[in-house]
Amino acid sequence: MIVQKSHPRFLLWVDAVGGFIVCTNNQVALGQAVPGTTVDVPVFGDLSRHHAKIWREDGEYVIEPDETVWLNGKKIRNQALLTDGVEIVLGSNVVLQFRKPHAFSATARLDFQSPHRTQPSADGILLMAESCVLGPRQGNHILCRDWTENVVLYRHADDLYCRASKSIEIDDQVHDGQGKLGWDSRVSGGDFALSLEPF
Repeated sequence: MIVQKSHPRFLLWVDAVGGFIVCTNNQVALGQAVPGTTVDVPVFGDLSRHHAKIWREDGEYVIEPDETVWLNGKKIRNQALLTDGVEIVLGSNVVLQFRKPHAFSATARLDFQSPHRTQPSADGILLMAESCVLGPRQGNHILCRDWTENVVLYRHADDLYCRASKSIEIDDQVHDGQGKLGWDSRVSGGDFALSLEPF
């Protein structure tokens, strides 16, 4: 099982596309990457150990600053709603863009606009709700330009599954378009391949 209360994060590696930290809890904490950190998204940057929290409620996202946070150039002191495309500045120079690209999924994405990175290094952070869509369409959570069709990761109870329109191979077992994933699963099919890694 992959999505458990005791293991709310994993790394998603998409071949020829990049790596992503996937957070499945409704609330995530962002802060400085220091030894022994307890934040969900540890960032190498001039931040507080616990700099801000983002949580999902009824499909919407709210940010709450513990330290200095700016949204689209305006300093916030209390909770604020995040909308698609908003620029988040943590501290003086850690810049992220909040994206909620897919109309039919509450999953959101954080992308660095500054040269800062996470620990471990990732190309983006996914705040996964019920599903995550990967594929060639612009509105997908992860854009995979060379794929011909979408692949969906989705949650059911405490488990994570993968669904595609054709047969897929999960950990050397062939599945008819969908199957359950584990912490270190490898998935491939047609023109795509991805893998999961415990975090």
